[in-house]
Amino acid sequence: MITPDKALQVLPDGLRRPLLEEYGNIVTNFMERRWRPSELSGGRFCEIIYSILEGYASGSYPPSPVKPRNFVDACRRLEVHTNVPRSFQILIPRLLPGLYEIRNNRQVGHAAGDVEPDFMDSSLVVSIASWIIAELVRVFHGVSTAEAQNLVNNLVERRLPIIWKSGDIKRVLRSDLSLKDQILILLASEKSKVQVDTLFSWIEYEKRGYFNRVIRQLHRQRLVEFNEMRENVELLPPGADYVSNLLKKLNS
Repeated sequence: MITPDKALQVLPDGLRRPLLEEYGNIVTNFMERRWRPSELSGGRFCEIIYSILEGYASGSYPPSPVKPRNFVDACRRLEVHTNVPRSFQILIPRLLPGLYEIRNNRQVGHAAGDVEPDFMDSSLVVSIASWIIAELVRVFHGVSTAEAQNLVNNLVERRLPIIWKSGDIKRVLRSDLSLKDQILILLASEKSKVQVDTLFSWIEYEKRGYFNRVIRQLHRQRLVEFNEMRENVELLPPGADYVSNLLKKLNS
């Protein structure tokens, strides 16, 4: 199994480090509902991905990301390479110009765009960027799409304004929230499974029996995946949707 710290180590550090950094910025800013910064990171993300694809095809990676003078034409030229996986030749080079366009002409990088940065555009940026990262993982590590997506899900620790963190301690800053909501919000801030004992200590709930019942209820509702044998729990996609909607209500 590939761990996040081993992801994409085949790439030179001058490309791998900014790639993971920008992807982290995209996801974190999106979770914090900061649309413009999320979409701005999408533009640099495109330039890094282009540099990786060009380096892979030519057999020589640049030491750092390259910004082509004409990004659309540069992506079209990637399609002439027949010695690469089909996704590196066609799919990703055709996705990148659209992603780049959001940064350039939707009032993100320039003031003349025809729409304000918003959830709609930012969600597209996150979706495309996540798919591209997962495809890089699939190709470079030779794993299934499910394994690749699982690794990508664990690459970024989501920082939520409602969460306070100091060392290994986390706290939900809204004491008026239900136990269920606190559990789900804390899980949403994590990039992988959390031990139930750790989660219980973060919430500092008095009744462990009731806490365990709520965990099992969330498991039955398919909001979390609870492994009783290993005593850990992780957020499922419906649980992530629940937290996203909850944060919208709290921020409105």
